[in-house]
Amino acid sequence: MKRWITVLVVVAVLAAAVIGIGAIRQRQQAASQLASLQTATVELGSLQATVGATGTVRANQTANLNWSTSGTVSAVYAQVGQTVDSGDVLADLRQTSLPQNIILAQADLVNARQALEDLQKGFNQVAIAQAAQTVAAAEQAVEDAERYLNGLNSPVDQTYIDQAEATVVLTREVLDQARKAYEPYENKADSVIKANLQSRLAQAQQEYDAAVRRYNNLVGTASALDIQKAEADLELARAQWADAQEEYDRVLNGASPDELAAAQARVAAAEATLALAHVESPFSGIVTQAEPQAGDLVNGGTPAFRVDDLSRLLVDVKVSEVDINRIEVGQPVVLFFDAILAREYHGQVVEVGLVGQNDQGIISFLVTVELLDPDQDVKPGMTAGVNIVVSQLENVLLVPNRAVRVLDGNRVVYVMRDGVMSPVEIELGASSDSNSEVLGGELVVGDTIVLNPPATFANGPFGGGPGGGQ
Repeated sequence: MKRWITVLVVVAVLAAAVIGIGAIRQRQQAASQLASLQTATVELGSLQATVGATGTVRANQTANLNWSTSGTVSAVYAQVGQTVDSGDVLADLRQTSLPQNIILAQADLVNARQALEDLQKGFNQVAIAQAAQTVAAAEQAVEDAERYLNGLNSPVDQTYIDQAEATVVLTREVLDQARKAYEPYENKADSVIKANLQSRLAQAQQEYDAAVRRYNNLVGTASALDIQKAEADLELARAQWADAQEEYDRVLNGASPDELAAAQARVAAAEATLALAHVESPFSGIVTQAEPQAGDLVNGGTPAFRVDDLSRLLVDVKVSEVDINRIEVGQPVVLFFDAILAREYHGQVVEVGLVGQNDQGIISFLVTVELLDPDQDVKPGMTAGVNIVVSQLENVLLVPNRAVRVLDGNRVVYVMRDGVMSPVEIELGASSDSNSEVLGGELVVGDTIVLNPPATFANGPFGGGPGGGQ
């Protein structure tokens, strides 16, 4: 009997020892887990919500310039790194090596510019006087033709014949005087005096010819054919009078807009042809590539220069269709470069694409960012990471993203109160890479939350039941 009692006592002692050891181990395990927990204090703060992307730095403008014709390079006026202005000639070709049409364009340009200048200045007094004289002569021709036709259709009195003969003699004398007065000026430069004398001579000749025709008509017998011809001459004289009057009005009033436009087009065409002989910078910038050297033989299309406008540096990035409606012109941007360590740059959105691009089934939109604080280390072609700030919140309740878990379909954080960890349901708003805004729930400023709650834990020092994974 004593033996059984002894055995029972030993068993009881052993059971108590096992239970004690298990409790000690559980307490040690709980203490170890408690010591390994990382916590943070809930605070009010600022939150930046960003959209990230990558892109390549480019210049504000870039031009790859090629030769437009064949020839031998005569001179090179720009080298890599040189600043140039819009319209600066960077290199040109030797005149004698150019195609014939370009060589002839020089003479075409001189003539076209002179013609345009004449039109812009208007016609001189000599041209106006000559046009006026042409009108007067044409008008006189109409009157003569009318008198001639009337004479053919009317009976002739001897008195009219005598008067016509006297007119022939008189107009002959006037013609001789006009010819003598004009002869000293015939080979001299144009002038108002010469124009007036020339006009008087032409008018005297016309009057004499008309007097002779009238006299011949009066002393002759008109046939039906004579009358028909006289009528045709009258119509022709009237048409020439109208043309002379139109030309006089044009000379007096100057060139029409169409004439000026045509003259300007001829000048522009000649200039464009001559421009083929050299390479010009299309805008102000820096020469970043220079290929030609004096003496090189080149053809149309041969690369010559590259010019970049580095006054602005831009980064084009692709933003997913999911985020594009959060992007607006003017939003601030933070930029960083793999090639420039430990340095942060700033920029802003300057353009948002309106049409999406399909790249293997993924729709994205092009967004352009301008660097606001570039330095000499930032160069076109560099890869840039950008974070576009789509919202900026101040004085909001924040929790670290790593503390948020999902429990029974709800967002929770584990709060440590009096050594007991328990889940607290929360409603989240905007988020950044590290923190999220808390819009609702029982979380308050000053609460201690667990950043790395265990996946499972038992009731006891931790409390709160089983945990959940995010």
